[in-house]
Amino acid sequence: QVQLAESGGGLVQPGGSLTLSCAAAGSIFRGNAMGWFRRAPGKQRELVATVTSDGRTGYADDVKGRFTISRNSATNMVYLQMNSLKPADTAVYYCNAVDIATRASWGQGTQVTVSS
Repeated sequence: QVQLAESGGGLVQPGGSLTLSCAAAGSIFRGNAMGWFRRAPGKQRELVATVTSDGRTGYADDVKGRFTISRNSATNMVYLQMNSLKPADTAVYYCNAVDIATRASWGQGTQVTVSS
């Protein structure tokens, strides 16, 4: 059973936009804060955005003002709207529960490449 499935990545020019989607199993999504993470080449996975079950959001400093995270409780979906993309945003993006105790196995992620 697939617990997390990310989609929506692609190749985009600097300054462009993408919207990522994550379909999560209910057991992971319901009642839990969800996050988008990314792993850039040669770097560790990092948390870039979070959304609590009641809709409060948080962002890493380098994406604040450019990325918007949201969730739909009716469909167990998590989204990441990314604007003003930079080459430094190039990474594989993953979603998962924020709390390690409730985190599922990582999905395959979705590749975002920002390049001219």
